[in-house]
Amino acid sequence: MSAALENSAAAREQTARIARLNDLARQAMGVACTPVATAGFRSLPDADQSQVRELIETFDAFTDDNDPHGERDFGSIYQLRDRSWTTERPRSQEDECERVFWKLDYYDRNLEFASEDAANPAITRRVLTIMLSDEY
Repeated sequence: MSAALENSAAAREQTARIARLNDLARQAMGVACTPVATAGFRSLPDADQSQVRELIETFDAFTDDNDPHGERDFGSIYQLRDRSWTTERPRSQEDECERVFWKLDYYDRNLEFASEDAANPAITRRVLTIMLSDEY
């Protein structure tokens, strides 16, 4: 196998490992990652915050648009006019009442610098930030 193919296969495996770790982080918020919520998100009613967190934990609406690198580290949650929350983008902006973004970032164990290897949980801490889209 050529060096280029070996590097490509290694890069794909590293991306797949990061994606698996990110899935775990979302599914085990507070255990496998440190969740952080912005002031805007915290201003939502508790029931809305709870629904959004549940949708983040089960999020699987990844596309090339919101996940171009395949790491499953970003997503959007939408509140519709009927006040329900969904991971599906509304057909029109008029159907959308609120939009929340979530984003995973990778830090060293002390949360001081970016992680040197996001695929290595021994040296990486994940931080999941939840924010209103206008806070981004």
